Amino acid sequence: MSGDALLVLADGVFFEGKYFGAKGEAIGEVVFNTSMTGYQEILTDPSYKGQLVTMTYSQIGNYGVNEEDIESVGGIKAEGFIVKEACDVPSSWRSVSDISSYLRKHNIIGIEGIDTRALTTHLRNHGAQMGILSSEDMDPISLHRKVTAHPGISAFDLVKEVTTADMYHWKKGTWKWQSADIRHLESSNPNDKEPGSTKEHAAVSISQLPTKTVVVYDFGVKLNILRNLYDANFHITVVPVRTPAEAVLERDPDGILLSNGPGDPETVAYAVENTKKLIGKKPLFGICLGHQILGLALGGATYKLTFGHHGGNHPVKDLLTGAVEITSQNHNYCVDIKSLDGQVKLTHRNLYDGTEEGMQHIDLPIFSVQHHPEAGPGPHDSTHLFTRFRDVIEGSTL
Repeated sequence: MSGDALLVLADGVFFEGKYFGAKGEAIGEVVFNTSMTGYQEILTDPSYKGQLVTMTYSQIGNYGVNEEDIESVGGIKAEGFIVKEACDVPSSWRSVSDISSYLRKHNIIGIEGIDTRALTTHLRNHGAQMGILSSEDMDPISLHRKVTAHPGISAFDLVKEVTTADMYHWKKGTWKWQSADIRHLESSNPNDKEPGSTKEHAAVSISQLPTKTVVVYDFGVKLNILRNLYDANFHITVVPVRTPAEAVLERDPDGILLSNGPGDPETVAYAVENTKKLIGKKPLFGICLGHQILGLALGGATYKLTFGHHGGNHPVKDLLTGAVEITSQNHNYCVDIKSLDGQVKLTHRNLYDGTEEGMQHIDLPIFSVQHHPEAGPGPHDSTHLFTRFRDVIEGSTL
């Protein structure tokens, strides 16, 4: 082999390229993301735990990485990174590092120089599948044995690998370019900081102080969910995934948010059981994996999409208002809303493939969406869902 890195898929198809970032070997489910920007947010999104992410845009890394566009404590959560070309000369006033150095810092392997169009087409036609990425073993037959011996990510509880170990309080809002300050995590341990933090956030005015309390179940929560909740005037407590429902209800929050996260929702049966105990007790808002867990808790079913939805350009119609929103998405599973007939009504539909992406309980203050309202794929079309959560809590809307 002339290259120094190989990507081998479970069906035997393989691609030769060059590694960047760390040397090594990684195995995961290979998916493709159609976003042109936001690669740092994608890499640090806990929902990508267990996956090798392919970017369909031709050049990645051209604006570098910075200390602010991070979506999880601890840095990169994806298992590996697959691109056509990794730019090693970034240009941005916010950049502090190039993409290769960033991956190397977090011991993540990447591969470049492969035909990502061919790989994307293959995944679209044959479905997302397990793959192995290596700069150490250059024998495709050997790598194929390894990947076919892997049971697949549905065999593992990936949520437990990305959830917080301890309860903490979040007290920071979204980043504003005018002030260019860097937010940080305020937890029960005052020394815990969001990665890259260097200074305190400016004091908020009285009118901005939180007036409603929310408990966030951390299934792999993106930090921008917490930032947007703060901007919507919530006092936020984040709890580990295995926190008993009884302990959450003892805190008597005004509402409970079920966060995004990685993997198959059926592997976190304990979260489904916890959620069952919350239904009818408090207003609930589910996002992505939280939406799926809520669907299972209500007695519904989920199913796996052929190649999933991963990107920042998915048009979704809000069936309640008729508005079409451009959304960010990252999921392989979908709730079968028809399996919940009589309990919920469909509120959102993906206009690419017609899949069901949102629901609202007929009688209870419960709603959820499959896409990511905290993301900004261009316009911030879906951030209104955080203020809608406040309205649901206050009883002004269902």
